[in-house]
Amino acid sequence: MVRVPLTPEERQRGERFGALLRQARGERSMVEVAAAAGVSAETLRKIETGRAPTPAFFTVAALAAALGLSLDELAVACADASGRDGSEFRRAG
Repeated sequence: MVRVPLTPEERQRGERFGALLRQARGERSMVEVAAAAGVSAETLRKIETGRAPTPAFFTVAALAAALGLSLDELAVACADASGRDGSEFRRAG
């Protein structure tokens, strides 16, 4: 099966998603969050760096749950091309 190349918009959405996850993760280690979500640290690393811009739904859902984010918040933030930096997802302490 041939994979259709991603559009620039899809790549940008993946980069926004990765940035949001990094912001929400805060000081927690990548390994800690990945383990809590039941994914590998390498998968989380690829998503956060934009190398995996279209992760599977269940991966997104598991990461959202591990980070205390709602899927609705993530969908809105990732669809938003206004340049928000994800600061609304920073966790205290």
